[in-house]
Amino acid sequence: MAQNVIVPIIDLTSAAEGSSVGQNLQTAIAFGSQTPFEAANSTSLVANNPGFWRVIGTASNGTDASGPNQVRLAMDDGLSTKNVWQLVWGGTSTVYSGAVGFDLTFFLEAGITLNAISNDGSCFISGSARQIADVNGVLVNPSGFTPQ
Repeated sequence: MAQNVIVPIIDLTSAAEGSSVGQNLQTAIAFGSQTPFEAANSTSLVANNPGFWRVIGTASNGTDASGPNQVRLAMDDGLSTKNVWQLVWGGTSTVYSGAVGFDLTFFLEAGITLNAISNDGSCFISGSARQIADVNGVLVNPSGFTPQ
């Protein structure tokens, strides 16, 4: 017997969430997904594709006393540069050395680049980046992962 009533069906399975993997697993470091970068007295491109990026790495400084020495992550739109993460060591008479790790998430619009920059050969910034979602927020799974 036919009804004249619309009965909604609600899917409460994990597949209905749009992803079958948790956020912490979706942002996993994967051999085929990572793009390494390193800068020492130079600039290195980290990412330039629009979307969300997970960037992990280490900033370190040797024992050069000619500072201040600095490393930074900077976003550039072609007209101006914004330092969005920076670490500075020492001064002209003090010697500092050490390392600091970082694990950051960035959003890049179209036309924006993310660079790793070091102002001295004794300070390094290195790590890797992986796109975790596109510009619309659609998740990008780790390379080699196929959801069930």
